[in-house]
Amino acid sequence: MYISDISLKRNLIGNIAGTAFLALFGAIYEAFSHEVYSYFMIYAFAVPLTLGVLPYALLLISLNYPGRAALNLWNSGIAALSVGCVFRGVLEIFGTTNLLCVVYPVAGSLLLTIGLIIGIVGIQKNKRKKSDPSIELQSSRVKW
Repeated sequence: MYISDISLKRNLIGNIAGTAFLALFGAIYEAFSHEVYSYFMIYAFAVPLTLGVLPYALLLISLNYPGRAALNLWNSGIAALSVGCVFRGVLEIFGTTNLLCVVYPVAGSLLLTIGLIIGIVGIQKNKRKKSDPSIELQSSRVKW
């Protein structure tokens, strides 16, 4: 199933909102951290900005639409990396460590990689469908 222009715009707006939220959250948290700072908390907003806003803007400009599964995996990877940055920032400000700090980057990278692979395959299938009209005729037949 391929997505529409509206769905990409919703994902873009969601990532812009996530970026703004993380920037505001980081600023407020740093204000009340008694001058103890963490780069993970300060720059947590960069994850949805670079991995969410920029790719979705490029997809809208290029008019390439990956599948829904690819976008869901990609967004889940962004969320895992963002939560991991905030979690690690909180722990650094508190002055402790945890083994879960390793899980977030691994899970986020894995989700992003799988989403990217599925997205590239989906875009190639979409381009092939646009270039070959016989595929559209075969897929538009109603099967009873």
